[in-house]
Order: sequence, then structure tokens, then C-alpha cells
Amino acid sequence: MKTAGSMDIPGKYLSVTSYRRDGTPVATPVWFVRDGDRILVETDAESGKVKRMRGNPAVSVAACTASGRLRGAPMDARVEILGPEALEPERRLMGRKYRVDRILVLPIYRAVQKLRGKAGVGGHPVVLSITPDG
Repeated sequence: MKTAGSMDIPGKYLSVTSYRRDGTPVATPVWFVRDGDRILVETDAESGKVKRMRGNPAVSVAACTASGRLRGAPMDARVEILGPEALEPERRLMGRKYRVDRILVLPIYRAVQKLRGKAGVGGHPVVLSITPDG
């Protein structure tokens, strides 16, 4: 796995692989934005990935498609779960990058999640700050 001081990841989707207690990797495609030397991701505080990251902040990340197929080499990184003060700046950056997607894609995604019984899980968002190892 590649380690780097810079996280120059192109595209709209990032595969974030977190690890279960037994070491089993679990990859999740997410929207992301760059903020200096770190990557920011908004997710539900009660999601499985956040629970795994609380136990083990080591992750690997790579550019991917919306379905999660990798489009680049994985890179080792660490995650910090940020408090509510990080939401507004992260949402401003997301709004610039995903303007059209937030209008067209997000409502469809939320409707599918609701049909699957996953809408509103936990109910409060957190921001993940991802920085490269090394």
C-alpha cells in the first residue's frame, strides 16, 4: 500500500476502507473535499464506518467510482472524527464541488435509503478528517 505526504485524489468519489476489530477491511465510497493537506467527509455519527474508526483510526483511501470500484492506488491514512464546528466549513466546500449532484443525486440517494429503512440512522452528522500517514 502506498503512503504519501500528499493526498492528491481526483474525482468525485473516495473509497475509504476501515477495519473491523478482527482486521476485516470494509470499503465505503463517499463524497469528499480537500481542505489543505486533509480530506473531509461528512457521514452519520452512528454509521458502521464511524464505529469502526473510533476503534481503529487507520484507514486506506483511493479514488473510486460511485459503486466503489477503485480508480487509483490505495494510500494509508488516519482519521480524526471532528465536532459540530467542522460541519459548516465542510458543507460550504461540498456545496461548491457537488452543486449539481446535491440537487439531482442526493434526493434520489436519500429516497433509496429510506426505502431500505436506513434513512435517519443516528440522526446527527460528523466530519471525518483524513490525513496521509507519514
